[in-house]
Amino acid sequence: MTISAASNGSTGNLLYPVIHLRNQRKPPCGVTGSGGLFPRSPPPLLRPRLLLPPPHSYLHPLKPPPPLLSSSIQQHRTTNNSNRMISDRSVSCTTFNILAPIYKRLSEKDQSCRESQYRAYWLSRNESIIDRLLGDRSSVICLQEVWLGNEELVDMYERRLGDAGYISFKLARTNNRGDGLLTAVHRDYFRIIDYRDVLFNDSGDRVAQLLYVESVVPLWQGRNSSINAQLIIVNTHLLFPHDSSLCIVRLQQVYKILQYIETYQKENNLTSMPIILCGDWNGSKRGHVYKFLRSQGFVSSYDTAHHYTDSDADCHKWVSHRNHRGNICGVDFIWLLNPTKYRKPLRSSWKQAVFGIIKYLLQAASLTEENAFAFLKADSPGDYITYTGFCQALHQLGVTGNPDCLSPEDAKDLWNEADIDGNGIVDYEEFQRRIWIPKWSEHPEENIKQGTDLGSNIGKHQGFGFSVKDAVLFPPEVEKGTWPENYSLSDHAPLTVVFSPMKMVIT
Repeated sequence: MTISAASNGSTGNLLYPVIHLRNQRKPPCGVTGSGGLFPRSPPPLLRPRLLLPPPHSYLHPLKPPPPLLSSSIQQHRTTNNSNRMISDRSVSCTTFNILAPIYKRLSEKDQSCRESQYRAYWLSRNESIIDRLLGDRSSVICLQEVWLGNEELVDMYERRLGDAGYISFKLARTNNRGDGLLTAVHRDYFRIIDYRDVLFNDSGDRVAQLLYVESVVPLWQGRNSSINAQLIIVNTHLLFPHDSSLCIVRLQQVYKILQYIETYQKENNLTSMPIILCGDWNGSKRGHVYKFLRSQGFVSSYDTAHHYTDSDADCHKWVSHRNHRGNICGVDFIWLLNPTKYRKPLRSSWKQAVFGIIKYLLQAASLTEENAFAFLKADSPGDYITYTGFCQALHQLGVTGNPDCLSPEDAKDLWNEADIDGNGIVDYEEFQRRIWIPKWSEHPEENIKQGTDLGSNIGKHQGFGFSVKDAVLFPPEVEKGTWPENYSLSDHAPLTVVFSPMKMVIT
């Protein structure tokens, strides 16, 4: 992975580095940011105007909604409640893929007919989206598929969010795709310490935003000291899995994000702080990305709030997206990682996830355990897999052979992991242990001591994390696993999570 920095003026007077995670590619053919010329009349299948309900009918407030505390109230509570966690310092976060007008189809018969061609349509829908966001009053708003190629729409978001007290950061996808990300942080809750644009420069032209923020008001107030919480927030939108060959590309995108966060924390000595990952992950709880993040200690905030597990029985309790194929699934997540005593090495989790994808692809080809082993060993003269046969199999499975997939170094790293005894071959037992029946621990324990006397812990230091207080999807039908036909804000449901700060001891 190559990382280089460049200056970026997209955030007004603030100049932040842009992180390039791979060489730039030539722009592909496809949709650009242009909305095109307005047709003289809408197609016959369209109604003359968007029949959207009043803005307030979209509101589904949390119980209770996170208040914007005035400085006088904050000061009063700080003064009269020394040496305690300030209980009502909750913060909230909303993630929402708002469906860019350049992608919103208006006619089943004419797939080229898009909302971007009708200003009244996209303007009305996006005004209602902003009404919804301002009604929720989240501390942090992470949006995906914002039509950044349209200056009028961008100005509307920045103006209305700015008037409501937010500072906004936007980042377009590479190669002029037309849409991108927008993250807005409320000034009453957080101040921005640093901001980074992270560009993957891959075939999907995906990007991510990283914000390093600090709470405006102390979350912990003692007689002689206080803690202003610091945390990392990421907003991203992963590639859609058009076919199984893209599983590895999507995993690589998440790996790049976590690898960059890890490097960023080490360089800035920021290891002991919460991390919140928001966005459209384009994959469900049964997918490899979900398992990869869980193996790194992240928890799905919505599932935590509703006491859902990772079991198959809980995989379809809720949905957040109806895709262009008509399928409904849960793909929008707000992930939380608190500071922990132990965290599995990132590369170990990555190798585990890649082996999982290899097994998935072998099973997708209808190979049994014995046949999968035979496929991997190829023309090997003995009952074992050689490195050459292993690499050939990876290429046939589609996980190597293009820049967005595994590199030769990645393949060698996987081989060394599979060759447990280091004798240069992988026998049947090693194949079982590493690929077919792996004995990895998916969910490392978060060995955190909470609410203890900090003075009695030698070699440890005071810190904080978050507990999930509440989480809500809208409209309410999606929380029951169904998609209402009359929902028209987007093809995604907004997810809002309320976090409560908690004191913890960090090793």
